[in-house]
Amino acid sequence: MEWNAETVRRKQKELLFPNVTTYYEDALVVDSGKGMLVRDVEGREYLDFFAGILTVSVGHCHPRVTEAAVEQQKKLVHVSTLYATVPQVQLAERLVQIAPMKPAKAFFSNSGTEANDTAVTVAKEATGRTELVVLRHNYGGRGTLALSAMGVKQYRPRVQSEISGVRFAHAPYCYRCDFDLKYPDCGVACAKDLKGLIETTTHGEIAAFMAETIMGVGGFIVPPKEYFQIALPIVKAAGGLFIADEVQTAWGRTGGKWWGIQQYGVEPDILTSAKGMANGQPIGLTLARREVADHARFAQISTFGGSPISMAASMATLDVIEQEKLLFNSQMMGQALREGLDGLKERFSAIGDVRGMGLMQAIELVKDRGTKEPDPQTTARLLEATRKRGLLVGKGGTYGNALRIAPPMVVTRGQVDDALRILGEALGEALRR
Repeated sequence: MEWNAETVRRKQKELLFPNVTTYYEDALVVDSGKGMLVRDVEGREYLDFFAGILTVSVGHCHPRVTEAAVEQQKKLVHVSTLYATVPQVQLAERLVQIAPMKPAKAFFSNSGTEANDTAVTVAKEATGRTELVVLRHNYGGRGTLALSAMGVKQYRPRVQSEISGVRFAHAPYCYRCDFDLKYPDCGVACAKDLKGLIETTTHGEIAAFMAETIMGVGGFIVPPKEYFQIALPIVKAAGGLFIADEVQTAWGRTGGKWWGIQQYGVEPDILTSAKGMANGQPIGLTLARREVADHARFAQISTFGGSPISMAASMATLDVIEQEKLLFNSQMMGQALREGLDGLKERFSAIGDVRGMGLMQAIELVKDRGTKEPDPQTTARLLEATRKRGLLVGKGGTYGNALRIAPPMVVTRGQVDDALRILGEALGEALRR
């Protein structure tokens, strides 16, 4: 059988669940990748500005990460967490050293979904409470807990058995403020409202407040700089722990710092991550303050958590980030990308908002800047137009009208300029229809 694009698309529809979502009217069939580029099965190259949903942090098939994974593959592939291994302890020691809370302990799993499950379970054990506060427009993965805490409507199943005790707070979504206020005159009312939410919809004491540092699937919603400084004392007064969901924002993605939460001047009690941690190898991480982690005394195993190959790939990824100075590059290239997107906003009235931090930038498309009515149709056309010109970007937002732009952190200024040029051309095409 010849594995061309049409054959793969046909087989996917025939053999996979229909909710295995793909971008574009005709799914892009990717065959290979190197650095900032991916190639489809028909040989066409694309400049990747979505990095496998912010996962290929140091570029596709980075030679040092690949070599580390291959060498580990030759030595030991799997034993499960029932046995101790050198790679798992080495990575844990490294992560504890750079953790935003100290002292800390680590638990490894396979994904952000599992990392968040672990975090909430430990928070409940540590506090003896069960109620959880999350944010509207929140996304936390695919498990039962994640779906129960899902704040993005299109990812919620129509029928599901939900976990009780989850409360949804107003998101720090300044462009679409639930209170119809303007920052900074608002006084960050969304954060202050946590007090009323806890007092009126919980027993007054909670296990945890879990929030993405920047809301990823929700459309790269960036909280005001004071948000967590106002929110956390309210959470602490209610006996709750703070879980920082860093599945998308860690590893320098926000620029200049290892962790997104460090941009806000607060420390989490528990932190979760995954994605860019191992440059594409399956991995999940839950870090917790030692006094919190020590409550996890119930028996626990993870068959594939702590995989020697994923541990080795993660160690190599951290080495590359440090030695190639990618924290700094993310900051500088993020500034260049943001300046270019602000320039596009001046040219195109369909761009209602530009927001982001570091190499995690978004534009939100609207039919009218005055009414802010979402324009998912133009967003879909824009996605097709960028693909046609050889640029891959992401889509998101509760209303399907946010373009998510997050290249690997090895991106150069020339590639940023190329992406901005293509994006401008694609916007012109999408808006002409």
